[in-house]
Amino acid sequence: MLNDVPKKLLRSSETTEADVREDEEQTKRFQDIIDLLSVAGYFRARIKGLSNFDKVIGGMTWCIESCNFDVDIDLLFHENLTIGQKISLTEKIVAMLPKMNCPYRVEPHQIQGLDCIHIFPVIQWLVKRSMETREETADFVRSFALNQFHKRHSFSEDPGATKAAKENLIKNIHLVKKSYEPRRLFKYKGDSARDESTKFLGTVLEYEAPLYSKNITASSPETVSASDSKEDKSTKELKEKENTEQVAGNLTAIEESSARLNVTAVGNIVGIQAQEIAKAAEKYATMSISETEESKSTNAAIIALEKQKAALQNRLRKLTKEKEGLTAKLAESTEKLNESRAKRQAIESSLKKAQEMGINENDSIYKRLEELLLVHDGLKEQEYNFREQCKSDLNLLRGKLQETESGTSEEEEDRLKEYEEQKEAVTKARLQLAKKNRAIASLTRQLDDVPGRSELTQYQRRFMELYNQVSAKHKETKQYYTLYNTLDDTKLYLSKELSLLNSIQDNYNEAMASASGKEQFLKQFEAIVGGVKRNKAKVEKRCADEKNRRDALSRQLVTLVEQQRKYVAAVRQLTIECRKNEALLAQLRGMDASSERSNCAQR
Repeated sequence: MLNDVPKKLLRSSETTEADVREDEEQTKRFQDIIDLLSVAGYFRARIKGLSNFDKVIGGMTWCIESCNFDVDIDLLFHENLTIGQKISLTEKIVAMLPKMNCPYRVEPHQIQGLDCIHIFPVIQWLVKRSMETREETADFVRSFALNQFHKRHSFSEDPGATKAAKENLIKNIHLVKKSYEPRRLFKYKGDSARDESTKFLGTVLEYEAPLYSKNITASSPETVSASDSKEDKSTKELKEKENTEQVAGNLTAIEESSARLNVTAVGNIVGIQAQEIAKAAEKYATMSISETEESKSTNAAIIALEKQKAALQNRLRKLTKEKEGLTAKLAESTEKLNESRAKRQAIESSLKKAQEMGINENDSIYKRLEELLLVHDGLKEQEYNFREQCKSDLNLLRGKLQETESGTSEEEEDRLKEYEEQKEAVTKARLQLAKKNRAIASLTRQLDDVPGRSELTQYQRRFMELYNQVSAKHKETKQYYTLYNTLDDTKLYLSKELSLLNSIQDNYNEAMASASGKEQFLKQFEAIVGGVKRNKAKVEKRCADEKNRRDALSRQLVTLVEQQRKYVAAVRQLTIECRKNEALLAQLRGMDASSERSNCAQR
């Protein structure tokens, strides 16, 4: 039997040829995966020191991260992971693939077992997706860079474009300045003495449209009505209307003659000397050069002024809102004051009528009137106080407006200081956050080193699967060995029988030729038959021993199955009792807590 061991090994190797072909397919797919990852840009797959699992799982995490997909999972990968970290990482990747709309599915145990036939289409899809996202981001970054470059710069090949752009900018600035500078439309005939009010109306009518005087005449009675009576209003309105009409008449007459040129002005223009004209030309040239130089510096100043203008406009809007509120309050108070004055005049007129008629019988009415007069005086004092308060608020708002106009630089400095302080606080907070993140990462690694219940169950499941595979393979090989041995024995017995029959046939004719040879042939034949019977007895005995051994093993298997059943029942009962124990302990803790609360309440 020992000589037959090489033959058995050869047979067993012949039976495992299918497994070798499967391994060749796996290695081919693994090499395709490595080539695909290296072509995509993951050059760590070429490192020989890394394990195959690290290459595959590292390539998958790199592809997922390069796909620029919004991931809520921490796909942290590094070499030489523990078993728990490998399991958690593979489970995260498998959960991530459906969210990325991957058309292929793979299980965690296939990744851990490097089932490259199922892993290859997934990696092929991930590489394709990552290359598409990289092309999209490259196109976006290229277009954005070109846009930013064309905004601020131009090529050195066309310097005329920059000069033309600067010249157009300077022309636009000058046009804006000229369009918004004040223009004098009218002019007085002679230098006649005028009052301050007529000067004011004249200047307004000279530099603005004629309708502006109507707005002034309409707004001036409102301010006058707050302090004077209705009669004063009407008289002042008439005076202002007469003044504006007179000033407008003078201006219109001057407007008609202003288009003509005086003879004296023409003489003055002709009498200018040539030297003065040359000096004026030189001065104009120097001024034009200085204006071009100043226009360059004004470009930077315009941006700062626009920012200040926006801030001042916001502040002005707030102040105008406050002013509108105050004007509304002032209008309400003036209306109330007018009503009270009208009532007072009615009362005074009624009093005068009563005094003229000589009615002094109802003293109570007079007392009531005196009380109303006192109330009127109080209202007058309140009005005076309210006016003073409005004036103080107006001065305060004007002061704030001046402060905003003058103190913008100080506010900017304060804002810069606040920005620097907040920036330092943010950097400190980021450093603290980084320290906490490192501590959390170290703790998570420590926790991952300790396998949990789910990991242990998964280990147990994997070990059971491995054990079943190994046992099935072992059983199959044993069957092949036994089949080989039985066939070898039958072949041996058949070869012996064939050699015996050949020897009998060869010696039969010679033995039958003489009587002594015949007797000797019969004795040998009887000895052969006895040997065959002994061999048959040995084989039958061995068969009986094997049967007895089989029966004993089957009885032992039955006992072990019965013990396993009892063990499973005992474990189930133990879990039920443990749950009951936990429930009772929770009830006891609740009772203890309630008793402690009651004791505290009694105390």
